[in-house]
Amino acid sequence: MFFLKLVARNAFRARLRTALTVLGLVIALAAFLALATGDFRVSGNAMVEGLVKRAVSAPINGFVREAPLRAGDILREGQLIARLDDRDLRLERVKLQSQRDQYVKQYREAMGKHERAQISIVSAQIAQAEAQLALVEAQLARMALIAPFDGVIVSGDLSQSLGSPVERGQVLFEVAPLKDYRVVLQVDERDIAYAAQGQHGELTVTSMPGERFGFTVQKITPVNTAKEGRNFYRVEAALDAQGEARLRPGMEGVGKITIEERKLVWIWTHGFTDWVRLWLWKWLP
Repeated sequence: MFFLKLVARNAFRARLRTALTVLGLVIALAAFLALATGDFRVSGNAMVEGLVKRAVSAPINGFVREAPLRAGDILREGQLIARLDDRDLRLERVKLQSQRDQYVKQYREAMGKHERAQISIVSAQIAQAEAQLALVEAQLARMALIAPFDGVIVSGDLSQSLGSPVERGQVLFEVAPLKDYRVVLQVDERDIAYAAQGQHGELTVTSMPGERFGFTVQKITPVNTAKEGRNFYRVEAALDAQGEARLRPGMEGVGKITIEERKLVWIWTHGFTDWVRLWLWKWLP
């Protein structure tokens, strides 16, 4: 009997010690959550894009003759990106030059005969031929698609489409500056109120998950876009020098904007509490 009482007493003491230990851990955790602080950050999917994007379009209806460059290639100002076939325009130029020479000959003959009416007619024909010839010359000059500045080709590949037709105004390539980049973040509408101009953050891209690139928020657009049943706002940020040197347009990843230092318990629970407030506002009278 004494032995059973001793075992029961020891078991009670063990349970008491366990309960006190758990209670102590709970109190310590509550104190930690109540006092500990951390950086509150707003995150969103991010993409690197050129600060300026220049479209290289087809000047006229024609056919692709050569295309030595394609998306991803680095180019210099004045470098050839592609060239369209100009044989038809060259024939048209020869035809117009011949017509102009004929009109000039007729003009000289009319001048020799002092035929004023014929001189006026032929002068107008010469002016028309020269205008058409100038247009053809301008089109010939634009048959070579030249890089407008030092940069990188963001989109466009005609290397497998030599001889294919293109239409006037069709965008064949898009070129972005080599270093002038920006970060575009898609921030959820529930967090956009915390973001502001001048805040700093960090970007991690998929191709370099171990690297962090700093940026500074420059602009928050007032227009949102719907995606997967949620609304997102476009936030534009400027990269630091290190990011501009190593990143390229089109890279995707995750960006985090540092807002301010707040209590950890608020950081971990504010999303749920905001949802509860909205739900109560919706259903309570």
